[in-house]
Amino acid sequence: MNSLFGTWTSRLRKNSLLLVLSILLPIFGISNTVMAAEKIYVSYSILEIPIPVISLEKFTKTGNIDQELAGYQDYIAPQQLQKLREILLRSIKISPAVATQFLYTEQGEFLLHRLAKLIKNKSAYTETAVNDLRNAIIFASKEPGGLTFLNILSHYPSISIHVDLANSLEIAGELENLITETNQAIATIQELSKIESATGSKTNLSQLLSLQKPKKVTSKNIRLDFFDATRNRSLLTDVYLPNVQHPTPVIVISHGLGLNSSNFHYLAKHLASQGLAVVLPNHPQLFTSHNHNSKFKEAKEFINRPLDIKYILDQLENYNQSNPQFQDKLNLQQVGVMGQSFGGYTALALAGAKINFQQLDQDCHPDRLQNTWNMSLLLQCRALELLPKSQREDNSNLSIDLQDERVKAAIAINPITSSIFGKSGLNQIQTPVMFISSSEDTVAPALYEQIIPFSWLNNPDKYLVMLIGGTHFSTIGNSQPGSKQISLPADMVGNASQARTYINALSLPFFQTYVSRKPEYIPYLNAGYAANIADKSLGLSFIQSLKNPQLVPTLDNNIQKQLPFTIIEFGYWILAIAVSLLHIIIFVMF
Repeated sequence: MNSLFGTWTSRLRKNSLLLVLSILLPIFGISNTVMAAEKIYVSYSILEIPIPVISLEKFTKTGNIDQELAGYQDYIAPQQLQKLREILLRSIKISPAVATQFLYTEQGEFLLHRLAKLIKNKSAYTETAVNDLRNAIIFASKEPGGLTFLNILSHYPSISIHVDLANSLEIAGELENLITETNQAIATIQELSKIESATGSKTNLSQLLSLQKPKKVTSKNIRLDFFDATRNRSLLTDVYLPNVQHPTPVIVISHGLGLNSSNFHYLAKHLASQGLAVVLPNHPQLFTSHNHNSKFKEAKEFINRPLDIKYILDQLENYNQSNPQFQDKLNLQQVGVMGQSFGGYTALALAGAKINFQQLDQDCHPDRLQNTWNMSLLLQCRALELLPKSQREDNSNLSIDLQDERVKAAIAINPITSSIFGKSGLNQIQTPVMFISSSEDTVAPALYEQIIPFSWLNNPDKYLVMLIGGTHFSTIGNSQPGSKQISLPADMVGNASQARTYINALSLPFFQTYVSRKPEYIPYLNAGYAANIADKSLGLSFIQSLKNPQLVPTLDNNIQKQLPFTIIEFGYWILAIAVSLLHIIIFVMF
């Protein structure tokens, strides 16, 4: 067991999930709360073992094991004890407002109900236990030392917390399987990338390498305030217009949930410096709050996001003819779309991917939802509201066409795809497409949301880029001053500077090839170029072909093993409460 957990912990350390685990563990500080948890009772079958909180607190502060824990010391290797203490010493500060906002969302409520079945007091699971857990987390986030596991205990309205070890170990097993399968798939991609690099084009790369640096093409940023009255959508849009003498292709960048256009100004400036016009829409916020209840506004956002882009392109066609700032400088029949996360979904829909209601009906069955830890499934299942069940059962009414013929190529960074599109939905894409995935993405897991879906694509002009060591947030640029966006810890973001360098270097030849129709850039869309620009601080793999048989797991058999996709980053942390307890439980018991 020690060996298994050591391997599991080692892999988690390579993954940003370890930060998630450590957020809720290092809590062992004294509180003045009248009632606080004093012991963690670990139950397994008819056995129940008490773990004194004060003993863990002493161990965390001093490294010394008192008499209460001494009996377990023989079962734990010294190096594992040290790892445990390192985890317990970590702390993350998070705004109580953010904690409250997430825990009253649909996703937050779902997670609390799941966690309350593992983390509860002696009485049976009730709605009260859910509220107790939520309040403990919110109040713990107010502590000067930040949000930690002991801070949660200090605000939990019970002197004891009982944990079901059997169920907890089952979750640990699922995570172990997921990590193993993901590592195997990424190893396959790395090997294929090496093979493609060795057997690919021998073109001299020195010319393109210089394109990572801005050219001398100047541009101006024009802000346009569009309003689509038919959908009541305000679309504040930035346009980077390069100083060129001829109509230039247009690249649209769609941001993810909770972000805005400022997060991708770094990329817009780079592409504009190369002579491409860049459009950055600000999609309306997708959440509404009332009496603490925040939720995804409506399923129509799956349609509205692509329609936002269509509307803006239509308006720009008018501006291109009538507005003196543009003077026919835009070629709006040659458009590329790029998006991150939910923006990645948007880009793929515009490129021709179809919403797959049959796949959603299968994945969104109540029994599957009740037992899943995959929060992306909750989000994707909302799309079922777009069509009544009677229409979904009629196969002739299963298509919602969001494709825009002006879009000639698409790049999807960390997109969600597995259920909203599925295999048949992604197979509708005939335009060139690039998936950019991150090995440490626990929000839109690489294996299930990008790697396996990439293997489904029939389009010959397809590319998969893997950022080895990147996270879901690595490619997101800094927001504008005064933004209310959540500031994430550096470990959760990863090597952002290098990730953005890769995005600049890879998006340019892709769009120049397929949108600007400059075939001279094709030789640089291969593994050899990726190997030349790769930096050891953040690995980079690039492949053009991947067959499903090359992957050990299959999506259909492992859908419930996915890690969470959460709309607000705080949910990325809260999910780990149950897993965090496993660190204490397994270290102490085994």
